[in-house]
Order: sequence, then C-alpha cells, then structure tokens
Amino acid sequence: MKHSNIYIFISFFFIISSFGQKNNRNVKNTDLTHYLKQIEKENLITHVTTLAADEMEGRRTGETGQKKAAAYIRDFYELQNISAAKGTSNYYQKVPSEFMQRAFSPTLSDSENVIAFIKGSEFPDQYIVLSAHYDHIGMANGEIYNGADDNASGTTAVLEIARVFQKAVKEGKGPKRSVIFLHCTGEEYGLHGSRFYTQYPLYPLEQTIANLNVDMIGRIDDKHIGTGDYIYLVGADRLSKDLHNLSEATNKKYTNLILDYTYNDPNDREMIYYRSDHYNFAKNNVPAIFYYNGTHADYHKPTDTSDKIMYDAMLPRVQLIFATLWELANSNKPIKRNN
Repeated sequence: MKHSNIYIFISFFFIISSFGQKNNRNVKNTDLTHYLKQIEKENLITHVTTLAADEMEGRRTGETGQKKAAAYIRDFYELQNISAAKGTSNYYQKVPSEFMQRAFSPTLSDSENVIAFIKGSEFPDQYIVLSAHYDHIGMANGEIYNGADDNASGTTAVLEIARVFQKAVKEGKGPKRSVIFLHCTGEEYGLHGSRFYTQYPLYPLEQTIANLNVDMIGRIDDKHIGTGDYIYLVGADRLSKDLHNLSEATNKKYTNLILDYTYNDPNDREMIYYRSDHYNFAKNNVPAIFYYNGTHADYHKPTDTSDKIMYDAMLPRVQLIFATLWELANSNKPIKRNN
C-alpha cells in the first residue's frame, strides 16, 4: 500500500507541475501578444516626423540639429520614467571629437550617445542592447538632408519599443534580463558612437547576450516593390545559431514577415554586415542582428523625408524587433554563442 500511495502522489505531483509549466508558457505568450498590440502607428509617425523635421537640420554629428535630436530622445525617456544608463550624464555618454578623428573624414565636434536602461527582474546582470543611430549628414548647398529613413525610422523603433517595455514594467511584466536602449551618434562618419560604447561599455560586454540594431526600416527597396511584408536580417547566425533560431521562430509565431538574408551572404559585395552599429558589437563577440529595408532612390539625399515613410510596412517590422527582444529578455536560459 505505501508504494502505491507514493506512486499516486508522485504522479499527481507531476501532472500538476506539467500543467503549471504549460500554463506559465501560455501566460508568457499571452503577455507578448498583448504588448505587441500596444505598438502604435501614430507614435511611429510622430517620432519620425519630429526627428526628420527641418528644425533638426539633418542631425549632423556634433552640430545643433544633432543636439536637438539628442534632447528629444532624452526628454522622451524622462517622460516615460525610464532610467538613464549608469555612467551617463543625464542619459548622455559623451563621445569626444578626438575619438572621431580619422584620415579623410571631416572634423566632428563633441557629440553624445543617448542611453536608457530597464533593469531585469531575474537576471539583472545579463544585458541585451537595442540600438539605432540617430545622426545623419546635415545640410549641404542650402538643402537639408532630413534622414527620415536613415535613421529616424530606426531611432523611432527603439523609442516605441522602449515605451511598451516600460508599460509592461508598470504592469508587473518587466523583462527578466536588463535592456539597454542605445542611441548612437557618429554612425554616418565611421560608426563612432557604437565604437565608443564598445570600447568604454557602461555594462560588461562579456555579459551582453545580444545586440539588435535597427537602421533604415521605413521604406521598400526595388527588389520588394509591391510588398512591404519583408525585412533584411544580417548577422543573426554569424556568432550564435541560437539567436538565428530564436529570431526565425519568433517571426513565424508572431509576425510572419519575409526574412530576406541576401545581405547576410559573406560574399555580399555591398558589405552591409560591416556598415552599421551592430558590427562593433559583433567584432567584440556579441551576437547581433541588423534589421534593414535596403536602399532606395532617396538614400543620402535631401528627398529622404518623413512623408515617404511607409508606416504600414514599418509597423510589423517594429513588432518583429519587439517580439525578438522580448523573447531574448524573458527566456529561461540565455542564447549561446557558437563554439
């Protein structure tokens, strides 16, 4: 009789435990689905329109327009009650002029990365960086290079994702891992802001699980005319098959976009993998995904304006990035680097 009772008790215990585990997974998935719907197209329009306005003067590194954009980003985080990253001066990480000096490059004045932070509830010393550069190339010949797609679109994605993550925090659904919201300066002139951060990290790179970098996600390139339901992904499998698999599974479950890996080809002639801020993380052995819509006729021209952003195409891209960040931040085990 004793053995029989113990067997019944153990069986009952495992049934209850199994139900609890399944239920916890369902709750987690329900949370993600719920917050995915909180990403608002109207907010995307507001941020892009503001950051790419003539008043920002093209956001050239170290100049007045870039300072205005930095202040706009900082004020947004203050309004959302999202903390400044440690080691910053009111969200600003100074990037000095001398750090950005390179042969055949223009002399740039002192600039700033803008960095906010949400602390993880269970694994606070494991970090995920969501990044986008907010600078552009300024003005020339009396014309403003507004940089709506490059990269007000990516900057906007980071701001809106941060807002929804903070909403989850306020509702008791904050991330298990810490999330760093990194707005890089000086990208257009040599990936300076991300290079500075990775040389002088505010949080240890060896404890940084992944970098998701967003640069140009508001338009459609010639290859995809007629459909906006795609995004180029670059780098996901270079350092971590786990990151690639998580990205694929997340898209399949929540957004079902066409994931185009054209520029992830090691033989890519445009060398896209080396041309945005994720690369400074990758070369420091931090697995990274670069989200990108490809080039278009207005790339690096005064005609890259906010009225040309395709917000209906941009929205699901932001949702994919949000969902991927959520899964990275809330998984029970961190992704592994390749051996």
